[in-house]
Amino acid sequence: MSFIQANLIHLLAAVWFVICWGGYTRYATWKARDTACLASVLHLYREDWMRRMLLRDNRIADASVIGNLERNASFFASSTLIILAGILTVLGASERAVSLLADIPMVQQASQGMSEIKLLCLALVFVYAFFTFSWCMRQYNFAAILVGSAPMIGERQVTEQERKAFASRAARVISMAANQFNFGLRSYYFGMSMLAWFVSPWLFMIMSAGVVVVLYRREFHSDVLDVMVYTPTEAPVPETNKEAV
Repeated sequence: MSFIQANLIHLLAAVWFVICWGGYTRYATWKARDTACLASVLHLYREDWMRRMLLRDNRIADASVIGNLERNASFFASSTLIILAGILTVLGASERAVSLLADIPMVQQASQGMSEIKLLCLALVFVYAFFTFSWCMRQYNFAAILVGSAPMIGERQVTEQERKAFASRAARVISMAANQFNFGLRSYYFGMSMLAWFVSPWLFMIMSAGVVVVLYRREFHSDVLDVMVYTPTEAPVPETNKEAV
């Protein structure tokens, strides 16, 4: 009880962090059901991609795209292991780390036990990131297998309905992998905000809320989203008629 009372503000900051992360994840999933966002719009593009893939016999380019996506997840998974190794190294020398932080201006003093709890929480964030990125890699492997098993043009035993079902199924698998990649990136964002916890719990809470704002703007109100959902409603004016206009 004495430890809780002495570090109550830090515990409240941790609870606020969990609320921001978990609350935004639930909110983004709910809002994406009836609102255009990066995830929902990209899923439509993936469905178009799979339908067009079934119209060509050469699928080398499609397999290459999936391989590139998988390598992105592999890069972040490897980087996460390096970050975890660094955190565990600092955790093994926590006493010296606390003394170094004490010499930095504007850093609120914390006990060694509280500092170790902060490091453990930071490690848990990146452990979660590693699991999401590794699962993303496996799902992209599944997508590559689906591309390899896609029906070829001219197969008479494959109906048009089966082709549409295959395109929808393959697009869903790729979107599921992309969602896991997105979850991993979110853990990086919130992991960066957790660094502010070593300065001040109040700054940590502000940074957690700031990450939510950044993620919301990028996923629901970004410029790239406006470009992807934009469809011209009028045909362009021919060059020969522009002078007359």
